[in-house]
Amino acid sequence: MASIKQFGIDLGIYGSLAQTATIIELAKFSEQVGFDSIWLADHVVFPAKINSKYPYSADGSFPAPLTEPLMEPIATMGVLIGITERIKIGTAVLIMPYRNPVLLSRMLITMDQFSKGRILLGAGVGWLQEEFQVMKTYDFEKRGIVTDEYIEIFKRLSGGGEISFDGQTYQFPTIHSTPGSFQKPHPPILIGGVANPALRRVVKHGDGWLAVAIDKDRMTERLNTLKRLCEENDRKFEDLELVYKIFVNPGEPKKGPFGGREIGSGSEQQIVQDIQTAMDAGFSKIVVRYRGDSSSEQIRQVERFADTMIPNL
Repeated sequence: MASIKQFGIDLGIYGSLAQTATIIELAKFSEQVGFDSIWLADHVVFPAKINSKYPYSADGSFPAPLTEPLMEPIATMGVLIGITERIKIGTAVLIMPYRNPVLLSRMLITMDQFSKGRILLGAGVGWLQEEFQVMKTYDFEKRGIVTDEYIEIFKRLSGGGEISFDGQTYQFPTIHSTPGSFQKPHPPILIGGVANPALRRVVKHGDGWLAVAIDKDRMTERLNTLKRLCEENDRKFEDLELVYKIFVNPGEPKKGPFGGREIGSGSEQQIVQDIQTAMDAGFSKIVVRYRGDSSSEQIRQVERFADTMIPNL
């Protein structure tokens, strides 16, 4: 039987449920019932017009109206640290190129100190080019290199002491980073994404892999690829933490991005089977995001998930 400590809840900080009271209520409820962690996605603004294709829907459209509420995750994380005591708080995933890497690192380190080591960094490269343009980031086409260097900067600053960096996309002279992070040598870093560059980033920079919404066949193929990359780079696959994020859509099955039924949609039995498939494949943690527009229904669904669905896994 699965344990509730194998599960986390994505709080949903964009869309109709991204209301301060709703987010706080779900965070407190998740800690109260014993979930391992709460998670925050990352957008800063939604441009009025988007041509970029969302990678996790059948038609490439974004799953929430762009005019609905949006909360920034780093600021939200600081609030959640203050209203919780035990539950871990992660990003799924933080788009590393959006923010200055030194400032971002010091903010995460500060929150890791205040929370006594409850911070988890899920890191990704991002997909919404129009948002990159608004944020005036480094060249969108080089966001992979930027992400690699920003992760390295975070690791070095987390270690504490005198730090300098001379990279391709960012440089700074020797600075003091005191204190370093509460967790040593740094908060756990999970790499998001399913393409080969993301898996190579897992092997080179990550403590684990955070996969999103892939079906059984792609799950098997991607895990085999990750194992091969570990072997080729003298990295132990068994040392990686495997986390799977699933969007739960109870009711009628929906068409997925890879054809067939969208993972996490359909009947309760189908959703349980989707989660069981991920756990059987080797994912040790499951992050669940409820999609809907009713805060009371969200709590009911999460409570039902804890009380009746997890015991069936």
